[in-house]
Amino acid sequence: MLDDQEKTRLVEQLAKRRAALVEEVGRKLAASRDKIGSASIDQIIEGGDYASADAMAGLDLAEAQRDIQELRDVDAARARLADGSYGICVDCGEDIADARLVAYPTATRCTACQTAYEKRHGLGISSRL
Repeated sequence: MLDDQEKTRLVEQLAKRRAALVEEVGRKLAASRDKIGSASIDQIIEGGDYASADAMAGLDLAEAQRDIQELRDVDAARARLADGSYGICVDCGEDIADARLVAYPTATRCTACQTAYEKRHGLGISSRL
């Protein structure tokens, strides 16, 4: 398990990542809104041209959704740190290797369980390690 100094560093790292994600999500949502313009959005939606609206905003919003999921993962990791369950695999209950936690601070599964999870769900390398 991580020692107190490593946990402190991890708490700081997660706090910094959270702040960066919040800023990034705000920037992407604003960029999406700026590209289309609120008047244009209203015209497109009122005209029933949802495909155009979706295409115009899609990339920024898809990236924002990915960032929001990462933000949820960061918040969940911070909560696990606070309640003492951080570093314990959600599937088998064993400790997650320190090296894995350093590489993927939001990891919820040990390597073996993550591999099994990905096989069960037909996933390649998971973006939600």
